[in-house]
Amino acid sequence: LCSQLHTDMDRGDGHTKYMLEGEGVGSVFVIDSNTGNIHVTKALDREEKDQYRLIATATDRQTGRALEPSSEFIIRVQDINDNPPVFPNEPYIAMVPEMANIGTSIIQVTARDADDPTYGNSARLVYAITQGQDYFSVDAQTGTLRTAVPDMDRESRDEYLVVLQAKDMGGHLGGLSGTTTVTVKLTDVNDNPPHFRRSAWSFSVSELAAPGVEVGRLTASDPDLGENALLEFTIMDSEEAEIFNLTKKDKEAVIVLSKLLDYEACNSYTFSVEVSNPIVDPRYLKKGPFKDQTTVRVMVLNADEPPQFSQVRYHLDVSENCPPVCSVGRVYAVDPDTGQSSNIRYSIDPQSDPEALFRIASDTGFISTVMELDREVEQWHNITVIAAQRDNPNLVSRVVVAIETLDQNDNAPELDRQYTTSVCDSSAPGQVVQVLRAIDRDQGGQENQVHFSIPPESSSALNLSVRESGGVTASLVLQSALEPLPGFSSSLLTLYVPVVLRDGASGLTNTGTVTVTICPCLRGGMQTEDRVPSPSTSLIFSLVTLLSMLACVTTLLVVCALSLSLRHQKRDSHSPFEEDDVRENIISYDDEGGGEADTAAFDITALQSMHRIQHMHNSRNILPSWAFGGRSAVNAADTGSDQRKDLLNIRLDQVTFDLSQPPYDSLQTYEFEGRDSRAESLSSLESDGEKDNGRVVGGMEELNQKFQRLVEIIGGESLDEITA
Repeated sequence: LCSQLHTDMDRGDGHTKYMLEGEGVGSVFVIDSNTGNIHVTKALDREEKDQYRLIATATDRQTGRALEPSSEFIIRVQDINDNPPVFPNEPYIAMVPEMANIGTSIIQVTARDADDPTYGNSARLVYAITQGQDYFSVDAQTGTLRTAVPDMDRESRDEYLVVLQAKDMGGHLGGLSGTTTVTVKLTDVNDNPPHFRRSAWSFSVSELAAPGVEVGRLTASDPDLGENALLEFTIMDSEEAEIFNLTKKDKEAVIVLSKLLDYEACNSYTFSVEVSNPIVDPRYLKKGPFKDQTTVRVMVLNADEPPQFSQVRYHLDVSENCPPVCSVGRVYAVDPDTGQSSNIRYSIDPQSDPEALFRIASDTGFISTVMELDREVEQWHNITVIAAQRDNPNLVSRVVVAIETLDQNDNAPELDRQYTTSVCDSSAPGQVVQVLRAIDRDQGGQENQVHFSIPPESSSALNLSVRESGGVTASLVLQSALEPLPGFSSSLLTLYVPVVLRDGASGLTNTGTVTVTICPCLRGGMQTEDRVPSPSTSLIFSLVTLLSMLACVTTLLVVCALSLSLRHQKRDSHSPFEEDDVRENIISYDDEGGGEADTAAFDITALQSMHRIQHMHNSRNILPSWAFGGRSAVNAADTGSDQRKDLLNIRLDQVTFDLSQPPYDSLQTYEFEGRDSRAESLSSLESDGEKDNGRVVGGMEELNQKFQRLVEIIGGESLDEITA
């Protein structure tokens, strides 16, 4: 029973009925309709629902009418301490620097209690440490965790596990509690100086070791982490720092050789190496200097070394033209192990002296020439000398010897180039024909005076002379007038002028030749540069001429092509093979025919023999005598008849030889019986006096009788035509 309803209208006779409506009615709350008692059917949880709103009504059980208006009331759930504190963000991890001071805040933890904080002490919490209280403390009200001891060293212990407790009811008896864990990690600070693993180190290296060879390694340690553990290594001795170098690799210092070692000069090196932290925290300087030193000793091991020359490179000289076995100089090497040179053998590398110009004494190292040298050919000779130990030929050393060939004045001056010039035949005396320049291949030869001259016995000395300008130049000058060349001939006169050059210092002479061309003058003379046509002008003229000739040839070819084309067109227009052409077709062939039995028509106009046509043309005015059948010829004295006959012959020639003339008839004929036939041609078109009557008839009679009828027909027809 949690509550009871009652109305003043209830007389206790059982006629009053109580009803309940609202939240949780039936499931949480039930009412006795007769008495109005309200009962709870199950346990209530304030943290789930802290109050319920209900409506109560009293009615008449018989009529069902409300005895009074309904009333609303609230049932509140009263809290009890039934929820312990909890930590919603557990587990916790916190960081704190090592060596932190007492009371340094680490982390704040907060617990929650679901009970009603406004009712009693059910939600009042206090904090405490149940584990780790030797190193840490916690604020009971706020839950802030702090350090409790100084000098917590990460290198000794870097992590702590702390258990915190939260208790309600203000920590009084009967209260509920909850716990959580906090992992506290110590972060590093630079509170430890570096140290070498050993206080002294010893290494050894051969004197033949090349620079860059590793000699040894030094190991140092620093218990700190990260940048607090960075190390720097330094060689404290300046002299040894030039011979050795330190390279850092992790926490090691690698000793590397920087220079070549010499056992004979120094057989051991001792120096100090320091290691330090580049980053230092001033708060911990009281712990001492953050660096350490160690001693290093390097022993140099003796080795059999090759010979050593006294110089890295030799520079010797020798005069040119020096006779063979001329001394050049000496190279010197010693055995570095003994300091003696008696065990050394010298030689010249053949590849450096392929012409074998030099030789060297194997015992002493003296170098001499084998043949004369010419500075103008080659001034420098670079040879390689090899020094080897006699008892160990594998130990060798090499050195470059540069031999300079010294100059001597042994070259005569000469013209700097081949001179070719020209001069007008009407030039006046004193005119400069050409400026000459001399060269001297000797060293400093251009500084000596050079004398120019023309030999007196030379024919050129009559017209030309040399005028010296001082130094190495002179002018070729016209001494006397030249005889004009006849007319304006294109032929030129060429003079080859010898010029003698003499060295003013040594007296050496040399002769050069200057080619002078004498040109005919046009219109009173011409300039020096116009005497000989320039190659470019001649070339342009030749090109123009060549192009003109090509243009003419091309024009002629075009004209010929057009003419041939027109002729072919005209010939094609009169071709007897065209279908519409009904001109005369006269067929001629120069082989044996088939006789009168050959009746096949054959157009031989295109094959007509030219010598036959010419013969017919020459005899067109001669009457055939065989046409009269051997009878006496009829004399036609009438002049008009002769003119008509000539006209007919002319017309006959036109239709015979000019295919374009009418009539356009076609005549099939056996014109020629062959060159060796006794009857020769049987053509009626050649009956104009080519053969006499008797000879032809006689010849025909001698042939087969098949031709007899043909003779009678031809003779009769010809006689009828003449009589008419």
